[in-house]
Amino acid sequence: MSADRETEREQQVLEIAMEAGHILLENGAEISRVEETMERITRHFGVDSGSFFVLSNGIFTTGGSVSGRFARVEHIPVHGAQMDRVVAVNQLSRETEEGRLTLEEVAERLEAIRRSPGKRGSMQVLASAVGSAAFCVLFGGSPWDAAAAFIAGFVLYLYVLKLSAPHLSKLVGSMGGGALVSLVCLLLRAAGIGQDLSHMIIGSIIPLVPGVAFVNGIRDIADGDYISGAVRMLDAMLVFFGVAIGVGAVLTLGQRLGGGVWL
Repeated sequence: MSADRETEREQQVLEIAMEAGHILLENGAEISRVEETMERITRHFGVDSGSFFVLSNGIFTTGGSVSGRFARVEHIPVHGAQMDRVVAVNQLSRETEEGRLTLEEVAERLEAIRRSPGKRGSMQVLASAVGSAAFCVLFGGSPWDAAAAFIAGFVLYLYVLKLSAPHLSKLVGSMGGGALVSLVCLLLRAAGIGQDLSHMIIGSIIPLVPGVAFVNGIRDIADGDYISGAVRMLDAMLVFFGVAIGVGAVLTLGQRLGGGVWL
């Protein structure tokens, strides 16, 4: 193989490894998993010069031999977790390591994973409603409390999909979500649907809780990736604070305006 052809192949391998890392990172995978997957792909295709530095929102890749050098920095914004894509890339890396796929097939599979459709909006709204009701019961709410949480969770995710995600920052969107849930629960309780306001609100705000990001932040810190872990935990904490501020503001306003009628 000529030097130019070998250099071109090495660059292609590194680009495919970066694509795999990009999909993993933007869909909620922890840093160690991203680095391991990229190393598996490059090692299998005989590229030992690859070096990867992964942060919570970026990948730095260098590599190459005497005949050619490769260096790339890719910014990856923080998004919500889509674990089906993470699982698909993990499975792909294992099949690659077992020698079942060529370089071209790996590139095609990665493109298919990237283009795979996410969950439909209607399914996300329904899942939010059902999850809110289920968590309300889990935390001790009555069936009527669960019914109120179902409605609040339904309204909440309509807000998330139509307004918060496309138009608002994460902090402002979290504050608005917490306020909306509290307001809906207050109105439902005043209408006679539900008795325990705390159970209704707690169940309804669960869809806003960034559990995957918070847990991955802890895992990154445990693996020694302190910068990425701290960034992810801070991002999750901002959501927690935003939800708490929104809930607290509406409850305080309800207490001042209606007192025992609302609360």
